[in-house]
Amino acid sequence: MVKLVFDPTQMPVAGHAGEAAVPAARLTPEALRARFAQTLPWDPEVSEESLSLRGQSLRRAAVLVPLVMRPEGVTVLLTRRTEHLSSHAGQISFPGGGAEEGDSSLIETALREAEEEIGLHRRHVEIIGVLPEHLTISAFRVTPVVALVEPPVDLQADPGEVAEVFEVPLAWLMDGMHHQRRTLDLPEGVRRSFYAMPYEQYFIWGATAAMLRNLFHYLRA
Repeated sequence: MVKLVFDPTQMPVAGHAGEAAVPAARLTPEALRARFAQTLPWDPEVSEESLSLRGQSLRRAAVLVPLVMRPEGVTVLLTRRTEHLSSHAGQISFPGGGAEEGDSSLIETALREAEEEIGLHRRHVEIIGVLPEHLTISAFRVTPVVALVEPPVDLQADPGEVAEVFEVPLAWLMDGMHHQRRTLDLPEGVRRSFYAMPYEQYFIWGATAAMLRNLFHYLRA
């Protein structure tokens, strides 16, 4: 695993992506269902992290991208990982993890992991589609599974993995002016650019930000 030299939250902002926000009309539950039912041309964004791992042997994994249908607007449910984990400790992530032998599909992996990590029962979850896979420095090939979540839900985070569960408005995340470009210096003189989406006290970056960027591009297509 690559070990960071600097705290990414301290990296200076090099600029913003700057694309126009996804129109509000495309962010309703009905519009999201309709979009994932369509086949439209679009160009997925491949992160530098994924490019550097192509051709390597990686374990299959999946995350659930839970879009909560709140009366005031759809939100994205995220977690903050506990500080003692061996990889991505303290980072913001989607619920998810590695595929297991008993999983019938990567969708099943995402549903099982979400239930284990945060107590999100699948009876509240409506799968609407998947996004392109993302390769991570922790040696996983991750498939993001997008789902609508019907509240109320009684979530119970696994304290061994999840320090906190929170929500961010989907409209805020789907605005290119909130997508910061930052540069991180890694060991052996490697410089890596990445996107960050700081929201209140939460620093969303890395694989989570990369997957949100592809959701953004998908919804703008």
